[in-house]
Order: sequence, then C-alpha cells, then structure tokens
Amino acid sequence: MTFNSIGLDTKQTKAIAEDLNVLLANFQIYYQNLRGIHWNIKGKRFFDLHVKFEELYTDANVKVDEIAERILTLGATPLHTFEDYTKSAKVPVGKNISQDEKAVRLIVDSLKELLQIEREILDASGEANDEGTNSMMSDFITEQEKTVWMMKAWLDESI
Repeated sequence: MTFNSIGLDTKQTKAIAEDLNVLLANFQIYYQNLRGIHWNIKGKRFFDLHVKFEELYTDANVKVDEIAERILTLGATPLHTFEDYTKSAKVPVGKNISQDEKAVRLIVDSLKELLQIEREILDASGEANDEGTNSMMSDFITEQEKTVWMMKAWLDESI
C-alpha cells in the first residue's frame, strides 16, 4: 500500500477523487438548474421562490468549490468543462421551467440523485479512513435531506 502526503492510500483516494468528480459534475448541473429556475420563475409565489432559489444556488456554488478543493486535496484534478459535466450528469436538466411546482420538483429530483452519489462516496471514504471527504459528505447529506423534506412539504407530499 502506498500512502499520500495526508496519510491516505493512494489507490483508494484516486477512486474517491473520481467519484467526487462525478459529484462535482452533477452539482454543476444542479447549480445551473437553480439559476435557471431563479431567473424564470413566474406566478403568485414568485417573490418567495425567487429568494429561496437564490439561497439554494448560492449554497450550491459554495459546495461546488468545496468539492473541487477536496479533489485537489486528494491529488486529482477537478473537472471544469461543461462537456465533462454533461458526460457525468445523472441530475435531470431543467430547461425553461417557470412553473412553481415543476421547479420545486426539479430540486427534489436533483437532490435525490446527489444524495445517492454522496452516500456512495460516504461509504468509500469511510472504508478509506478519509475523514475529510467523509465529513463533507455527511454534512451535505444532512443538509440536503432537510431540503428535500421542506420541498416535499411545500409540494404537500410525504417524504
């Protein structure tokens, strides 16, 4: 076994970095979706949702940076082209969504995909004793589960 400068197995961290790049690509699609629904939302709930979507895309932008920096910390290179992002996308792409329920549904569907990717990374980082990645995924999951619950409550749906 070969260890890197932060004491982690290089083979395991390479695989985790690859998974983080998939997460990064999907977060970029999610971020762009949030920007689009923020810009295009219409209707009686415009004021509330416009602000909420801005809050969510601001948070997603921070997470994109954190994921990229973690990839670099593990010794890999973060994806940084839209071509790379679309190749790895599991998050649905929202185009021209201006109706409130469709916008919120897009968020729920996107977070469902992100949570799946994050749980896989959580498992892998736990096995690799990679506390930095593990902690990040745990924090992301906790926050996003709460967001899903809130969005589902807004949709008047059970979790």
